[in-house]
This record gives sequence, C-alpha cells and structure tokens, in this order.
Amino acid sequence: MGRLTVLALRAVLAALLAGSVFVQAVMVPLLAADLEGLDPEFAHLRAPFLVITVLGIVTVQVVLVCVWRLVTMVRRGTVFSHAAFRHVHIVIGAFVAAALLVFALGVVLAPGEAVAPGVVLLLGGVSLAVFGVALVVLVLRMLLAQAVARDVEAARMRAELEEVI
Repeated sequence: MGRLTVLALRAVLAALLAGSVFVQAVMVPLLAADLEGLDPEFAHLRAPFLVITVLGIVTVQVVLVCVWRLVTMVRRGTVFSHAAFRHVHIVIGAFVAAALLVFALGVVLAPGEAVAPGVVLLLGGVSLAVFGVALVVLVLRMLLAQAVARDVEAARMRAELEEVI
C-alpha cells in the first residue's frame, strides 16, 4: 500500500472518528433532550433508544481504531502475522454487535404505533446487511490465515534452503 493511500485512509479514519466523538458528545445529549418531549405513550422508548444509539457509535469507533491499527501493520509490512488476527476478530465482533443492536432497535420499536411496520422491516434488513458485512470480514480473515500460513511456509523453506547452501 502506497504512502499516499495510507495517508488518505488515515485522514478518512481520523475524520470519521472525530465525527463519531462529536455525535457521541454533542448530538446524543441533544437527541436525549428532544426525546424528553415525547408523548407519554412513547416515553418508555427513550432509554433503550439512547442506549442502542450510544452502543452503536461505540461499535463504529472500535472498527475505526482496529482498521487504523491494521493499516499501520500494512505500512510496516507486518500485517501477515498472527498479531493481525486480534484486530480482525475485534472487527468481526463489532459488526456482529452492531447487527444485534440494529435488530434490538427494531424489536424495541416494533410494538405499538411508535413507527410504521415498514420501518421495523427496514431495520431487520439493515441488521441482516450488517451481519453480512461481518461474514465478509470473516471470509477476509480466512484469506489472511491462508496468507500467514504461506508466509510461514515460505520462511521455513528459505531457512531449509539456507541450511543446504
């Protein structure tokens, strides 16, 4: 990966992380204040909605930090090592958690007349899509495992060749 690509990706990751911190620190409290004015029949949705929102932002932040660390490993040439798996596993877990959070949001909003049934169906679709992203990252993890295994095998063969020479 070229230096310019790494810098561009880091700039995007930094902007997204700063934006997520802004949303967490400023927008969520404003949302909480707006939700205080809900009709009494929907007031019970306030706390679960805010908790799901904050946890969703945390999952995004976890993914951004792990991708930053993986980009650092790519830049150093150490991404094809067992240390990269820790970050990939965390990313997979964060996507699964995000899928469960979106599903939970649908479950919270489903009863009653808070939102239209189509919105709940859309949330189910989004949950499925986020879970699909977790599965794609799992496939990429398997490719990383194959690359690490081949790298280890190549190092072993080089060592044997050096012994012969």
